[in-house]
Amino acid sequence: MVMAPLTRFRADEYHIQLPILPKYYAQRTSVPGTLIISEATFISKRARGYPNVTTAVHQKGSDIFLQLWALGRVSMPETAEQEGFEIVSSNQEFVADYAQAARNAMEAGFDGVEIHGAGGYLVDRFTQDKCNTGTEEYGGSVENRSQFLLEVVSAVVNAVGSNKVRIRLSPWQRYQGMRMDDPLLKRLGLAYLHLVEVRVCGNDDSTDNELIDPFFEAWGDSVPVILASGFKPDSAKSVVNEHFKNRNVLVAFGRYFISNPDLAFRIQWGLTLTLYDRSTFYMPLATKGYADYVFSEDFETALL
Repeated sequence: MVMAPLTRFRADEYHIQLPILPKYYAQRTSVPGTLIISEATFISKRARGYPNVTTAVHQKGSDIFLQLWALGRVSMPETAEQEGFEIVSSNQEFVADYAQAARNAMEAGFDGVEIHGAGGYLVDRFTQDKCNTGTEEYGGSVENRSQFLLEVVSAVVNAVGSNKVRIRLSPWQRYQGMRMDDPLLKRLGLAYLHLVEVRVCGNDDSTDNELIDPFFEAWGDSVPVILASGFKPDSAKSVVNEHFKNRNVLVAFGRYFISNPDLAFRIQWGLTLTLYDRSTFYMPLATKGYADYVFSEDFETALL
């Protein structure tokens, strides 16, 4: 089972993870073999705070990937400078920063990295024709709009190896003003592709109903495709066992992994899920709604 990347604002004033983070992820890897994709994390020259997290996950017999993130067009430069972040204006400097962040992740004990290429952030800002309306080197044609993404992927692959690199895309999402008018997926040669379906638009559910079948055709079956966005146990089983039963597909859970630390166990045994409290999703410095959700009685009994 896969835990989707979930930004929770649980960092201190120095942008370092709270001490409770290892416990949070250890809880959600209570079933060995779980794959964790971390919250979106700024590409940074440092990776302080994460070695304890990766150790906690590995002790549970599970893996964890770090999601590499840069804001791009949705950032607020004044705020970034106030918080001590460097303002990068060169595309090639960003590419180099992604590569260095991947190296940092390996040193911190991560099993791999996922490039955040979705949601209207930096990488997505180049690929989407909705906002990239330029005609220069990185604009215009699909090939030009894909160039920055491919440069980032190539740099990260060269830094840590293709088997440790994944990418997340949101081909149909409207969040942050996105939505390609003429989408095209190019094969990237990575270990898996992570697609955000149209069930979720930012914090809200979406009613769009486009299918992502064409992306499976473009990607092939040699490596997995992870699907994310609003899945529940029944819909996840339907996707894996029916709609994509002949495909190499995994399902990522997000919100229900917040409120059910033993989610994999509950789904396996058909147990009732605890409903999440949306008001606690984004609470800086708070422990409420983070590592205080309880395990099911059945799971506690199984440990005896």
